[in-house]
Amino acid sequence: MKKIYLLIFIFFGFNINVNAESNRIFSGKEDAKITIIAYESLTCSHCANFHKDIYPKLKKDYLDTGLAKIEFRHFPLDVAALNASKIAQCKSDQGLEILESLYLNQQAWIKGTTVEEVNKNLKQFIKKEGFDIDFEKCINDKKIEDFVLNDRIEGAKKFKVNATPTIIINNKKFDKSLNYKNLKKSLEKLI
Repeated sequence: MKKIYLLIFIFFGFNINVNAESNRIFSGKEDAKITIIAYESLTCSHCANFHKDIYPKLKKDYLDTGLAKIEFRHFPLDVAALNASKIAQCKSDQGLEILESLYLNQQAWIKGTTVEEVNKNLKQFIKKEGFDIDFEKCINDKKIEDFVLNDRIEGAKKFKVNATPTIIINNKKFDKSLNYKNLKKSLEKLI
């Protein structure tokens, strides 16, 4: 009987992982030669700066041209970031739009001295931006929470991520100062 439960667990666990991979938030051509992974926390100001200053150039030069893709992985540094990650991950057809909106308008929703205040601001922001999301359902969804936390665990174990943003290019940690010039130099070597 234990073997049957184990097989059921493995089977369903495998299916959950496959579905989670297909819900990965990314930009660019899915089968691009270069894969960039960005481990980020939605409350991290450096991550927001990456989305404002570096990502638009990266998108124009590498993602839109099909040379690279970027996968956004969750590495929440606090409960507010965890909840925002769950919101971004909740709606797979709008995940990239939600993620971008949260980073580009970070100061509009991270206000508050308690998690409850930040959640209230986050909920108001999502509604104001016009995203059709069942906020409470997304925040309380255990599968989404596990997906987000597993990103963080994988980042720490596999790539020794300990700060955000951390960039991985074709499974190698980008260890230079994160600016577009340095990123471009590394990407050009792979083309």
